Amino acid sequence: MSRAWLWLQIIIGWLPIWALFTLMMVSAHDLPLLSGTLYASRMMAAAAVLGVAVHRFTARLPWPHPMQVRFVLTHFIAAALYAAAWLVLISAIESVVQSVAHGHFAAVFVVGPGVIPFMIVGVWLYVIVAGVTYSNRAAQRAAQIEALAARAQLAALRAQLHPHFLFNALHTVVQLIPVDPRGAVRAAEQLAGALRTAIEEERDLVPLTAELIFVRRYLAIECMRFGDRLGVREEIDAAAQYALLPSFALQTLVENAVRHGAAPRAETTTLTIAARVSDGTLCLTVTDNGAGAASTQIESGSGTGLRRLRERLRHLYGTRAQLEISSASGKGLRATLTLPCTTTSAVAGVPSDE
Repeated sequence: MSRAWLWLQIIIGWLPIWALFTLMMVSAHDLPLLSGTLYASRMMAAAAVLGVAVHRFTARLPWPHPMQVRFVLTHFIAAALYAAAWLVLISAIESVVQSVAHGHFAAVFVVGPGVIPFMIVGVWLYVIVAGVTYSNRAAQRAAQIEALAARAQLAALRAQLHPHFLFNALHTVVQLIPVDPRGAVRAAEQLAGALRTAIEEERDLVPLTAELIFVRRYLAIECMRFGDRLGVREEIDAAAQYALLPSFALQTLVENAVRHGAAPRAETTTLTIAARVSDGTLCLTVTDNGAGAASTQIESGSGTGLRRLRERLRHLYGTRAQLEISSASGKGLRATLTLPCTTTSAVAGVPSDE
């Protein structure tokens, strides 16, 4: 949390109490509105300054589970000290104000309706500050725990993609060994490069250029398997090259197209990968003219890639990302992924397609 945001929260938090004290000064002490407002402002400024000390003190004294008597007694003593310090600080401020107004030093000891009622109000303010501070910290801890849980879930989903991809790619290599040993060697080399990327990639979001490198290695393996039965086209807009997307998202869509489009078909299947940016949205489409299938069959099939991708999209974007699958038997398949467009400049670190 930035320091400016912290101070803004402090100011907003004290505004209702300042308004209440202004009303008390004007109504209970029959002061003019301006005088009551200024006096209440000085009182709240003193209380807020001391509240910063309370904020730091509570950081050193975490809320215990279960509750401890020592914790309560410590805060009781701290509340009394806060109230006393508030009384002294207000008296010092009023002494300065009166000295400036009269042109000579004038010591003022503010007691209001009495020292005891004043101390009670000070203790009440301490309880408010300490209570709000503990509540904010509890909310921050809950948010951090939720974020860590989401990160862990994303890491688990990402890790599950690795054996899924590895199994399919190894199957391709095994199929090539008896019919094309040299092709199997080349496929194994491509698989090694792709697997290295899959193992080393720990980012949730990657540039499209990096994702395309991985996809090209995967498709190089599949093209060895299918030969002339599989063709690939790319239609990537320049504006989309460095757009960020979930790692292995495009690979999941391409693998799904190969499985449902090219694999069941004897004729040549052309797979088209397209990407464009429009109105702050990245749109990825993977289409093929292959065998196709009912969209319900694809969604409920034995594969888990699409389901895991949807879960990752939900964790990363909530409802701002959409994955749509449209297909029909004999009419090919179209997968469309739309998500908010965030980009990274062309920086070092994006692997080359070597």
